[in-house]
Amino acid sequence: MTRRHWITLWLTSATLSLVITAPFFRSGYLLIADMVSTPRSHLTDSAIGLGVGAPRAVPQDWLIALTSQVVDGGIVVKVLTTLALILAGVGYGRLVRVALPGSGSAGMLIGTTVAIWNPYVAERLLQGHWSLLFGYAAIAWIFLCANRVRRHPGYIPYSMLAAWLAIAGLTPTGSMLALFTLVAALLVPVAVSCPHRIAAKIGGVALAIWVASALPWIMASLLGSGSATSDPDSVAIFAARAEPGLGTFGSLLGLGGIWNADAVPASRTSVWAAVATAALLVVVAAGVPTLYRRRRNPPVAGAAGLATASIVLITLASTDPGIAVLEWAVDTVPGAGLLRDTQKWVALAVPLYALAAAAAVQASRRWVPGGFAAVVVAVLIVAPLPDLAWGVGNKVTVSTYPADWQQVAGHIPAGEGDVLLLPTGMNRLYDFTGHVSLDPAPRLLRADVLQTGELVVGGRAVDRTESRATAAESALLSGASPAELADLGVGWVLVEGRLAADSPARPTLDAATEVFDGEDLRVYWIEGARTVSASTIDRVAVWSAHLLWIVLIANGFVAIVLKWAHRSTHRKKVR
Repeated sequence: MTRRHWITLWLTSATLSLVITAPFFRSGYLLIADMVSTPRSHLTDSAIGLGVGAPRAVPQDWLIALTSQVVDGGIVVKVLTTLALILAGVGYGRLVRVALPGSGSAGMLIGTTVAIWNPYVAERLLQGHWSLLFGYAAIAWIFLCANRVRRHPGYIPYSMLAAWLAIAGLTPTGSMLALFTLVAALLVPVAVSCPHRIAAKIGGVALAIWVASALPWIMASLLGSGSATSDPDSVAIFAARAEPGLGTFGSLLGLGGIWNADAVPASRTSVWAAVATAALLVVVAAGVPTLYRRRRNPPVAGAAGLATASIVLITLASTDPGIAVLEWAVDTVPGAGLLRDTQKWVALAVPLYALAAAAAVQASRRWVPGGFAAVVVAVLIVAPLPDLAWGVGNKVTVSTYPADWQQVAGHIPAGEGDVLLLPTGMNRLYDFTGHVSLDPAPRLLRADVLQTGELVVGGRAVDRTESRATAAESALLSGASPAELADLGVGWVLVEGRLAADSPARPTLDAATEVFDGEDLRVYWIEGARTVSASTIDRVAVWSAHLLWIVLIANGFVAIVLKWAHRSTHRKKVR
């Protein structure tokens, strides 16, 4: 690709991304659904995955805790969310350029448009899965790196592959997206086309790199006290959902169908969803014949296999037999809980859609200029989803924390016991946000916050696991003495809102010491709390895994610099 192509690709991706995320940069913090940003986060045991809960946000929380020591954490999340979308646009545009060079610049930019402007991105933003978008973006880059490794295995290709596997691994789910992509983009093509010895070597190295990139959450899962299995009752709740005018299969074909009806853009809540899906599928269908002629091209074949497998399996997982199988899996297989939000795996279909859209532009050149064809295709992609713009129809908005939150952050130190929250559960609906979110206390406070993991979805409580947090919460709600809480490692109780006069926790709190009484929050001190923390060995092991993760990313940047230097030297010699 020429420098002009690169500049065009980056500018187009940045423009489309900022059309979506520009309102994020208003003063305030993103606090919606699973997206929780705070002025500053702290390197607690929970932040590195060694708390009482499952390590669902590892190494994400560790990274935010580190960077927020220097830059406001709210700004960090806003910048990273935008960067994830930009990287997705550039990656998929570049993938089109490599796999379908005949589609030209117009096809490249259409691939970028498909990657950024689709229901999957809208729904994941509304669900607060900003960090999962890095895994989504990395899919295209893993295809590109796999292409290089397959042709010229060596330090630079492997290093770039490792970096993108690590970037995808910002969350465990992103890491699994990367693994599935790695299988389709590298392991299967290598096994088919290379001698067994070479295939085994390349495959072994690639899998070892993936394990290294996933070590932060793997180590935290092995060493942490969180449950390795999940609540089987949650599987049906998190299954893919049919949109109006579409069955589950049709919703997935349209890259929608998230389980949470509140995380759906307004344009997808009516029969317009069927119109939008039809427009997208017309574009994809128009490009399929061109892709079929290039079916032996590894990126095209891998993208087709990923898309087919993901959509079929997700659809099956939403049926009664599929739900029953997943219920068994999450209840018995450690880590299988990562699979239960099945719609998130539809990200694996996007490479095929981006290639097909670009192929549609290429095929249309027989009758109309490429630029005109690109405009028509772009309209069919963007126009049916107008409310992805401006923060998904201004649904993803910033909030301002009341003064009490910062004051409480200063009142509760580290090393003097953990924090217990009232009301219980993970979900919150604050007046200053206007929508449901996770509680920000675990990220805002310097002390670990004990949470049972319980989520209330559609009036049903799921994911409550037996742990020290469960025991402490039960003790508090039974009116136990402060000494009993102290023995469980509880040094503080944070009450959000007003405590009812008849609250079962009233006897416990009346016997504790109130140290802060604000308009929104109250803090009670439990004297003599027992110190409960991860062992030094466990901390060193998990920190080492996190540092290795950072090294993999940094080494990828070094490889890119070396690649550019090599190209520059080669060009000078040619001249």
